[in-house]
Amino acid sequence: MKRPSFMEDTIARRLAVTVTLAAAVTLVLLELFFTFGGKWAKPDIQEAGVVSQVGAVIRIVSAAPASDREHLARAANTDEVHFAWYPSDSLLAQALQNGHYSSDEISEGWRFLQPYLGQHPDRMVVFQENNPVSRTAGLPYDRSRFDDAYFAGIQLDDGSWILCVALQRFWGLYAFERFCLQFLMFALWAIAVSLIASRQLSRPIEHLAGAVRSLGLQPRSARLEEDGPREIRLVSETINGMQAQIQQFIEYRTTMLAAISHDLRTPLTRIRLRGEFIDCPEQQKNLFRDVDEMQAMIDGALSFFRNDASREDSIMFDLPGLLQTIANDYCDQEFFVEYDGPAKAGYVGQLYAMKRVFSNLVENAIKYATPPTITLEASGDGGYRILIRDRGPGIPPDALSEVFEPYFRLDKSRNRQTGGVGLGLTSAQTIVRSNGGDIIMVNRPEGGLEVQIILPKIR
Repeated sequence: MKRPSFMEDTIARRLAVTVTLAAAVTLVLLELFFTFGGKWAKPDIQEAGVVSQVGAVIRIVSAAPASDREHLARAANTDEVHFAWYPSDSLLAQALQNGHYSSDEISEGWRFLQPYLGQHPDRMVVFQENNPVSRTAGLPYDRSRFDDAYFAGIQLDDGSWILCVALQRFWGLYAFERFCLQFLMFALWAIAVSLIASRQLSRPIEHLAGAVRSLGLQPRSARLEEDGPREIRLVSETINGMQAQIQQFIEYRTTMLAAISHDLRTPLTRIRLRGEFIDCPEQQKNLFRDVDEMQAMIDGALSFFRNDASREDSIMFDLPGLLQTIANDYCDQEFFVEYDGPAKAGYVGQLYAMKRVFSNLVENAIKYATPPTITLEASGDGGYRILIRDRGPGIPPDALSEVFEPYFRLDKSRNRQTGGVGLGLTSAQTIVRSNGGDIIMVNRPEGGLEVQIILPKIR
């Protein structure tokens, strides 16, 4: 067997290409995220270094003499964070002392600063630009330029205050929020990649399943298209080879049965000719009846085994029109068959084969019960159900599973000239199943028999 190359279309190659493209797209999306993601793409407040910077400045200023604290605070200013020190009797210190703050923001701020300060200060405040304290004149920031500043103030042991102002937010989400966002993005991307990869792998198999299903409905189309990945092509080649062998076997069987039928007709003809010389009219009549019965059995068996339904192509036809035509034909013969259902509904199938099925079932109801009612219903899956109901004696429950067996007859003494050879229902079941459907018989609780013909959705 030739070893497949990577350039050949295989399921393994499709999987590798899909995973590679997924990885490449992931890198591109990450780059776009970090470029345009704003605060979501920035490091959190700890990784940004602002907390350690603020903690270091607070420790240095608090340890310095009061005369040097203002100069040290100003010297610590950067382009991102400004510092200022206010004596306890200053207006700004009083504003910080008397302001109203969110306890949650203060707790969150202390959680970040605690590793760098150790001892909790006497007073700590945390607020944002929307707090009235931020509008106090003399704060170390330009309100017209930085409208989203963040403030943290610490009251020192002598009652003075040191204020830290982050001029704008240059850090991202907090650690937990970042983890939730990353988990959500990863889950969404994993689902998207999985759907794409599974679709790439499952689509050829779905196409193969659909082709095999169509092959069952159109036996004359003896070959599947051998395309798609290498593994699917190998399966198609195997099915085509098997289908060719089955078709050849059917042809051999049909030819053999035709030959047997031809060979049997000759001795039957001779028997009939010799029967003309029998003097006893009663014996002659019985002999001719047996010959006719054998001839009918041969013709019926040959017609069944030829499987004429498999030689008919599927076409679009009006299913209600077909059922109404059958009902009208029997009404013309004074058998009042009623139709109940939609006036029009298209269906793709074997028109003449399905006509034989419905006619056979209606005829059986007329012969052995009462003229039936034909009902057409749309099933939930987009297909149809045809119900043929009569008001006769029904069928014994233990025989419901056997009525479709070849040569099965409820009345063993029934005259074959009126009762057939026992292949009608077998042939009907074969035709319906070749169209992808099924046929079921049930006894009605109110009396009579109900035959259900289930036809699949048009594909």
